[in-house]
Amino acid sequence: MASAVVGVGVGLPPAVLARPLQAAVVSALSLAVGAAVPLTLIVLAPIGVRIPVTALAALALLALLGAIGARLGRVASQLGQAAQLLGAGRAALRVTIGGGLAMGLTALIGQLVGATGM
Repeated sequence: MASAVVGVGVGLPPAVLARPLQAAVVSALSLAVGAAVPLTLIVLAPIGVRIPVTALAALALLALLGAIGARLGRVASQLGQAAQLLGAGRAALRVTIGGGLAMGLTALIGQLVGATGM
């Protein structure tokens, strides 16, 4: 709430201020969906392809949920529909790249300490 007061105090319109409650709800839903789909795929996929299937599904979900989060957070809402789509695309790309790097680093560390093939 204090950040909203500060934002209005410096002349920012309420439409461009962050909405932390919506961000928290989207994060919670993202966690639930983002965990359920890969876990389901792990159970359904043949043993030999479980890791790549799970990684690809997780990256696809990161992209989708990044775009949804940006849209719900009204990225660039004051600039119109084209700017919203561009902002959502950039958010999806940013989340996907960050998630992919995190998964890659985790796999590398697992490989280094011998915690693979579980």
